[in-house]
Amino acid sequence: MKAELLPTPAALAMKEITARRTISTNDANTQTEWLEFLRKRDSGFPINEAVIEALPRGSTLSSVEPFGFSAHSTTGKLCAKNGSKETLYFVKVAQGERGRVMLHGEFEASKTVYNTMSDFIPKPIGFGKYCHDDHTENDDDRTCYFYISEFIDMDVATAPDPVEFTRKLAHLHKTSRSPTGKFGFHVPTCDGDKPQITDWQESWPVFFRSLFLGVYELDRKRNGPPISPDYERVVGQVAWKVIPRLLGSLRESTTGRPIRPCIIHGDMWEGNMGIINETGRTVLFDAGGYFAHNEMELGHWRCEFSSVFRHRVYVDEYKKHHPPAEPVAEFEDRLRLYCLKGTLNYSSGRVNTRHRRTAYNHMLYLCEKYAPLEGVGGMYDPSVDPWITGFSVMPHSD
Repeated sequence: MKAELLPTPAALAMKEITARRTISTNDANTQTEWLEFLRKRDSGFPINEAVIEALPRGSTLSSVEPFGFSAHSTTGKLCAKNGSKETLYFVKVAQGERGRVMLHGEFEASKTVYNTMSDFIPKPIGFGKYCHDDHTENDDDRTCYFYISEFIDMDVATAPDPVEFTRKLAHLHKTSRSPTGKFGFHVPTCDGDKPQITDWQESWPVFFRSLFLGVYELDRKRNGPPISPDYERVVGQVAWKVIPRLLGSLRESTTGRPIRPCIIHGDMWEGNMGIINETGRTVLFDAGGYFAHNEMELGHWRCEFSSVFRHRVYVDEYKKHHPPAEPVAEFEDRLRLYCLKGTLNYSSGRVNTRHRRTAYNHMLYLCEKYAPLEGVGGMYDPSVDPWITGFSVMPHSD
């Protein structure tokens, strides 16, 4: 439903403010309930004068309407005029401190990708906080934040061409440069709506260990006691034995030099990319990246929620453009290690799902092969390994 056309941004902002009603704690106890409340607003989309002020100078708002879907935010499409020119923008709104971290991280990560490859992600326009009113001025949990980018009309249902898509992704990885020469990012970013540890580190194994233990802790807090008496021992063995063994001496296969950090998307599954309808080019969105080992991106493709990119052709085509690091023989095991981050992060957003057991099975495989533990009750079970069975899930449906 489109908002009615208004002559000035100020008039639209005033309509938004005066249309508010008092919200009790029963109306919006959780972020999900709050966002659902916003979606049901009579105005169609929760616009605010701060969004209008973030548009390019001279812009006036013509219309705004809900558009698209996001599991963790409210999304919409804005039409603004600047002189005789009309421009469409995509906007996301999220609530509270988690919403601030999520959208600020997306803005900064998207800028980094855009500044490296401007044809591979919608142009980031702005990030900010909604102007307070008497309802929210003392309530940080209900403060809303926004992220604006250019609007691109895209097909999000068709699988990308493996050759074209992996060529562009490999180019992003090869041409991006860490501003510090280290692994990490200058602000926290999110995988979904969950913040991830992105503190700068000289060492890739040290950075990845922090990332891995961070999502382990998120999952532990959400899903409680370990699924096995040996679970925490196995996690520790992966963190302190398997990670340095697999990642401690990586070198670029083409130069022999130590691997260097590159920007990755950070949440690369088929739900975060599309095909531009006008040109047929692939484009990314919902970035939550950081400077990492490029193969970290491919580890996400091994998770149960990634069904398209798990097809062998995508990894095989990518390797033609960006050969695996040395030792090449351990490439597949590195992807298994890297997929632990995405699998545990996904598990941490749900209660009692199979993803925690999948992650534990991967850890058993890696420990048995690279750092055996005595006295562990369970063993790696190939019959529940999605790499073998092909099992996948529909994201956000379980």
